[in-house]
Amino acid sequence: MKNFFAFVFGGLFSVGLMVSGMSNPEKVLNFLDIAGAWDPSLAFVMAGAIAVAFIPFQRAVKHPEFKTAYGEPIELPKNTVLDRKLIAGSCIFGIGWGMAGICPAPSFTLIGLGHYQALYFIAAMFAGVWLHRMWSEGGK
Repeated sequence: MKNFFAFVFGGLFSVGLMVSGMSNPEKVLNFLDIAGAWDPSLAFVMAGAIAVAFIPFQRAVKHPEFKTAYGEPIELPKNTVLDRKLIAGSCIFGIGWGMAGICPAPSFTLIGLGHYQALYFIAAMFAGVWLHRMWSEGGK
């Protein structure tokens, strides 16, 4: 049943990306173009997501015994240090997002919309995940 709900809510999320236009790389690139044809709509989508997630995250942070609807523990990151790896990874993600106008979730939505070019992004994303695992695990 848990997988069924994950499928339904994942589908709802992807429909939301399509309806809001956030799966459109041009819309995202226009948001990043603050000196040109700036489109603030992505900021409103982000603010809405933060508003929805704020209270549950606060509860999870303040009450470590807080559990999911299925009774599973919520495992939040314990590391609060801003190190070189975090900064470098954030920069790489941001540069890729700025170049392509795509981040991971909308990339799969784009395939559903018939934009096969998203496959290049997805291939690069999986290659990056693989490279990270190889680098962080010492090639195991």
